[in-house]
Amino acid sequence: MWNQRIRRSTSKGTPRLATGVVLLASLGLYVSAASSQNQAPRKAKAFHATKDCSGHTGIPYCTVRKSNVKALKPGSKIFYLAPDSSSKLDSDIAIYVQPGTDALGHCVLDLASGKGLCTVSVGTGALAGFRARVRVTTDASVPGLYHWDGTYSFRKG
Repeated sequence: MWNQRIRRSTSKGTPRLATGVVLLASLGLYVSAASSQNQAPRKAKAFHATKDCSGHTGIPYCTVRKSNVKALKPGSKIFYLAPDSSSKLDSDIAIYVQPGTDALGHCVLDLASGKGLCTVSVGTGALAGFRARVRVTTDASVPGLYHWDGTYSFRKG
């Protein structure tokens, strides 16, 4: 029945091809996600990074100053994708290292205490397979400076 509606609402040729391409792409994403969940993680290692969040205008971001993960270079940007709040940050993040090397995750931070938790679960390029779970703390001696301390790993494949 729904198939008959689609046939009536689309012209011949191109729309059917486009529908097929979308369905195949969706299947590809599903298979990719399923296989990535079956990949064996490598042993988790200690993760330490320092980021500077002072002086940004417009879209909130921080700049990585130090990191013990070779792929997360100093100068990399961490963009916060939720609007600013006065008391709490609860935002998806995008980490941008260079074209083709980035990662996505999520952070929750109590802005009053400067403490929180961030997770990174997917990456591309040099950050492909990157996973991290870090505690966030503010540096009391330097305004706008934060530390990420926790664990990271790279999944095989």
